[in-house]
Amino acid sequence: MNQIYETVIGLEIHAQLLTESKLFCSCSAKFGAEPNTNVCPVCLGHPGVLPVLNKKAVEFAIRMGLATNCNISERSIFARKNYFYPDLPKGYQISQFENPLCYSGYLEIESDSIEKKKIGITRIHLEEDAGKSIHDQGDSTLIDVNRCGVPLMEIVSEPDLRSPQEAALYLSKIRQIVRYLEICDGNMEEGSLRCDANISIRPLGATSLGVKTEVKNMNSIKNVEKALAYEIERQRELLGTGEKVVQQTLLWNADKQIIEPMRSKEESHDYRYFPEPDLPIIVVSKELKQEIKKNLVELPDTRKERFQTEYELPKYDAELLTAEKEIADYFEEVTKHTSDFKSASNWIMTEVLKVLNEKKISVQQIPIKPEWLGELINLVNSGTISSKIAKDVFAEMLDNPKNPTLIVEEKNWMQVSDSSFIGRIIDEVIAENDSQVQQYIGGKEKVFGFFVGEVMKRTKGKANPAIVNDLLKTKLEKLKNTG
Repeated sequence: MNQIYETVIGLEIHAQLLTESKLFCSCSAKFGAEPNTNVCPVCLGHPGVLPVLNKKAVEFAIRMGLATNCNISERSIFARKNYFYPDLPKGYQISQFENPLCYSGYLEIESDSIEKKKIGITRIHLEEDAGKSIHDQGDSTLIDVNRCGVPLMEIVSEPDLRSPQEAALYLSKIRQIVRYLEICDGNMEEGSLRCDANISIRPLGATSLGVKTEVKNMNSIKNVEKALAYEIERQRELLGTGEKVVQQTLLWNADKQIIEPMRSKEESHDYRYFPEPDLPIIVVSKELKQEIKKNLVELPDTRKERFQTEYELPKYDAELLTAEKEIADYFEEVTKHTSDFKSASNWIMTEVLKVLNEKKISVQQIPIKPEWLGELINLVNSGTISSKIAKDVFAEMLDNPKNPTLIVEEKNWMQVSDSSFIGRIIDEVIAENDSQVQQYIGGKEKVFGFFVGEVMKRTKGKANPAIVNDLLKTKLEKLKNTG
């Protein structure tokens, strides 16, 4: 009988904080500068230098802790984590070990296939980033120390995740929250959000954990899912053939879609942690905690629920609109200019998001102002223009940004609601298409759409669809009854 295994996953997520300067010095923390230009003696750990803590980084980490239901330590400390890498000039990293800034939190994940589940957060702490080794520039490895000292926030989950899909959901949620809080841009490709995963498997029903491995180098949520699925299957095959899982650190090779060994897995004692002698204890006052809590933005889950109640949107719409804070903000700006919230949602989910994806731009870069989109919706609802013409107006606003009413007036795109004019067009269409008339009289009512299309074509889409349908139905039924 084949053994059934349960997967146990915990994630360690590193988020680069969007502070202007580094964690312990005044060097710029901005990404993309020329190699080895954003450095100073403090970054490089020269003898006699003293680090000075960036208060903004502490506030950002507290912000994240409060957003994920963590306790905030009144007193926390930094430690030296000792290890050697070529891109770590000091030979140690200033991090937190005992008494992290935030602890014992959680967030909830949910999808169509996964019921709502609470994932524990063990700790959130601050540390400085290491530099970067560049291996693809010829025979030599190049070192860029610009990243040394950039503030990192590490978010360590409990081993509560049971599948690659749950891990991907959890990582997506963390990314969404840090972006909402505007403390990290969440760009995994640039490395400003990085994820390491600890994976083990155990017989279903067992309570003790199996031997874990750690997988690194996953630079997208999709790659996290793929790497975890690969490693789970690898461990199952090992145990299935009587072999043992060795505790080690592994790398995900996205090009080959395989996992490769990196080194044996370190334990915390391997780093010889000891309190950082050059930094005082971090003291978080109740006043600071309350001030940060008071200024927290509305979080994604709360906003999603509000969109469903306040705007009466379906759950699907609310989830899609609140996935990115900027999209949710854009929607709410549109609702200030129209009371048709569902149409606002539809336009954003289809036309706006389509433009953003095709042009690879953010919603702040789209030339169509929220108030213009609201006005466009009102033009349709008032009967001034048809839905078809509205799409033409939308396209015109993209190419020639201006108020939709002005565009409609300049292009003479106002909807035609003159019944006598529309009636004459219908009479022409009926007179010129006897074959289709006979089909309708014979009971093939699907041909009705042909007549609607012809009328709209001859009026260049400007005829009021409701009037067209009513008049056309009346005239064709009259022919049917007299034929």
